[in-house]
Amino acid sequence: MALKRCDLNLFLVFDTIYTERNLTQAAKSLAITQPAVSNALARLRKLFNDELFVRSARGMQPTPVADSIAQNISEALGLLKSSVLEREAFDPACTERTFQFSMTDLTEAVVLPKLIPFFEQAAPNVALQSYYVKRQELVRNLSRGELDFAVDVPVIEDPQLCHASLFGDDYVCVLRHGHPALAKEFTLETFLDLQHIHVSSRRKGLGQVDLALLKCEQERRIKLRVQHYRVAAAIVSTTDLALSLPRYLAKEYDLAVLPLPFHVAQLEFHLYWHRQSESDSSHRWLREALLALFKTPS
Repeated sequence: MALKRCDLNLFLVFDTIYTERNLTQAAKSLAITQPAVSNALARLRKLFNDELFVRSARGMQPTPVADSIAQNISEALGLLKSSVLEREAFDPACTERTFQFSMTDLTEAVVLPKLIPFFEQAAPNVALQSYYVKRQELVRNLSRGELDFAVDVPVIEDPQLCHASLFGDDYVCVLRHGHPALAKEFTLETFLDLQHIHVSSRRKGLGQVDLALLKCEQERRIKLRVQHYRVAAAIVSTTDLALSLPRYLAKEYDLAVLPLPFHVAQLEFHLYWHRQSESDSSHRWLREALLALFKTPS
C-alpha cells in the first residue's frame, strides 16, 4: 500500500475518530472543520477498502478492520510524538510543567502524601492538578493530553491504555471509641447488627463489601450514603454508625479499627496512561518514580 507524505494526517484523523466515536468531537479535538474530518474519513475508507466506522445510536462504531489497525496506528503516532519529545532534554530538577491526574479522594489520600514530598525534593518546579474524570471519558482525555495519568481500580480495558499495579490494601471496619459493639466479640452477627455508612460517588449500586456479603447471603443495613471518606469518618466519630474502608485510610483517624469478620477481596489500584505517552521522557520519569515510591515500604 503506497502512501503519500500527506497521508500521515489521515492516521491522526483515524486515531481521533476511534477515540471520540463522533465526527463533531473529532473535529473539535483536531481543531479542523467537520467537513475536513468527513473528507479524511472518505479517503481512509478508500485507502483501506472498508467503511472503518459505521453510524449507530452510540456514535461512530469501528468495524473489525478499524479495530484491527487501531492499536498499531495509535502506537505509531505515539512513537512519532515521543521521538520529537525525546530530542528535548528533560531534567526534573529544572523542568517547569504541570501533570494532570484523574483520582478520587480515596486515591488522593494515598498518592499525594507520597508524591508531593518527592516533587519538592526531585522536581521543585513541577506542579500537579488532580480531579476525577469518569471512566468512559478517560481514554479521550488521556489521548488528547488533557490528562497525563489516572489512578483507578483495574476494570478499565482498552488497547490504547497501558497500566501497572500501584497499591492495594484490605478493608477494615471503624467505630468510635467507646462504641457498645467494642465490648463484645466482633463477629459477622455483630457487624450486621450495626448501621453502616456507604461511601460512593454513584447514586446507587453495591460496593465491594456488599458484594462480599452477598456471597454469604447476607446484607448490611446502610443508614447513610455519602461521597467522601473524610466526611464519613467524621460522622462515625460522633455516632454509633460503622464505616468499612481500606486499612491505610483507617489509620488516619482516631477511631477503633477492627478486621472484617468475613472475606473481602483486597482493594487494588492501577496507574493508567496512554500508549502514545509510553516513550515520553517526562512521563516515563514520573511513572517510574510513582511505581518505585509505592514499592518502598512506608
